[in-house]
Amino acid sequence: MTFDEFNIHEQLLEAISYMNYEKASPIQELAIPPALLGHDILACAQTGTGKTATFVIPIIHDIVTNKLEGTTSLILVPTRELAIQIHQEIQGFSYFTDTTSKPIYGGDKGADWDAQKRALTEGTNIIIATPGRLLAHLKLGYVDFKQIQHFVLDEADRMLDMGFYDDIQQILSYIPQQRQTLFFSATMPPAIQKLADKILQNPKEIRLSISKPAEGVTQKAYLAYPHQKNVVIQHILQQNPSYDSIIIFTSTKRMVQKIVHDIARKNPGITVEGISSDLEQKEREEVLLKFRSKNTKILVATDVMSRGIDIKGINLVINYDVPSEAVDYVHRVGRTARADSKGEAITLISDVDMYKFARIEALIEKEIPKLPIPAHLGEAPVWKSKQSKSFKSKLQENKQQHKSQGDGNSSQKQKKKRFWRPKKKPNSQSNEAQ
Repeated sequence: MTFDEFNIHEQLLEAISYMNYEKASPIQELAIPPALLGHDILACAQTGTGKTATFVIPIIHDIVTNKLEGTTSLILVPTRELAIQIHQEIQGFSYFTDTTSKPIYGGDKGADWDAQKRALTEGTNIIIATPGRLLAHLKLGYVDFKQIQHFVLDEADRMLDMGFYDDIQQILSYIPQQRQTLFFSATMPPAIQKLADKILQNPKEIRLSISKPAEGVTQKAYLAYPHQKNVVIQHILQQNPSYDSIIIFTSTKRMVQKIVHDIARKNPGITVEGISSDLEQKEREEVLLKFRSKNTKILVATDVMSRGIDIKGINLVINYDVPSEAVDYVHRVGRTARADSKGEAITLISDVDMYKFARIEALIEKEIPKLPIPAHLGEAPVWKSKQSKSFKSKLQENKQQHKSQGDGNSSQKQKKKRFWRPKKKPNSQSNEAQ
C-alpha cells in the first residue's frame, strides 16, 4: 500500500515523497486508516517497524486539514533521545506546513528550560515529552492542556520498566478525557495491558510480530570468554571492512570507554566514540550527529540508547554482552535492518551468559548459529546441550500457548473484545474539503 492511498493532506504527501517514503509498512498500513478516522489505537509491534510515522502522519493531517491552533497533541516518550528523534521526524513530515513541535526533556540548562516554557505557553502544536520534565512544568501551573485532542504513549513497556506509571497517571489528569489516544508498545505484558484498558476507549487493536527482530537481520553469535571478546571484535571488524556504520552495545557504562579505547588503539584509522548517560545532553547530541552523518564509524553505547537511536543504514550491531532481559536483545538488534533494509547482528556469549541467550532464542523462536572464534585465541566456551534443550522446550511451550489461544481461549477472547465504532472528532471536515 502506498501513502497516497491513505487520502491524507497533499502538503503532507509532498513531504513524505521528499523523505523517500514509498510503501507503507505493515503497522502503518493497518493503523494509519483508523487513526485518521479518530479511533483509539492499541498497537503492539517490534522496534524498527515505522511506528513513529504511524502516529505522526494522522496527527499532522488533522492539524493541517482542520486548521487546528494551539497545543492539540501530546506525545509521551521514555527517553530524551527518543523525544529528539520524534521531533526531527515531525520536522520532516511537516516541512510544507506550518505545524510546530518541541521536545521537552531534562538534563539541560536554564536557557533550555525557558525555551521549553515558551513552547508550552505559546501554543506549540505538538509537544513531545519525557514524563519527569513535563510534570515539573505542569506543577508550576502555567501549562494549559485543555485543547489536547491527540495523546500518544510511545514505548509504553519501556515507560513502565523505568518506573513512570505514576507520572503517566498524573499527566493524564491534566488533559481532556475526550481525546484520541494512540498507544504503542513492543511487548504486551499484563501491566501494559492493564494500563491500556484504563486509558483507551474502544481501541482498534493491532499486534504484529511481537518481540522478534526484523526479517532483514542476519543473526549470529560467538562463544567467547570475557578476556577474548575484544579480540573477537577486532576479528569481526577485519572481516567486514566495507561496513561504515556499526553499533556496539554493552550493559554497563564503565565498559563503554574501555571498548572505545581498545578499538581506537588497534585501529588508528577508524573513528569510534562512546555514548552513555554519563554524557551531558549536548554531548550526546553531538556524538549522535557525527554517527548519523557517518563521520563516526563505530558507536559504543549502553542499553539506555537501544531505543533512542533511529538511524538508517546501520550495517552491524554487536552485542558485547548478552542483555539481561530478552526483550532488550530485540531492541538492540532493531537498530539495524530498519524499514525493510538488510543488516547483521552478532552477539558475544560468555560461559555465564548461555542461559540468558537461550531465553532470547526462546523469545524470538529461533536458534541462532554459533560461530567458532579464531583458532589463535585458544579454547572457547562450549554451548551446553542443556541450553539447547531449554530452548527447544521453551519453543514447544510457546507453540502450545499460541495454539491454545487460537482454539480453546477463542470464546474467552471474544467475550473480552469491545465493540469498535468511530469516535466523533471536534471540528472534523471531510477529506474532500482539502
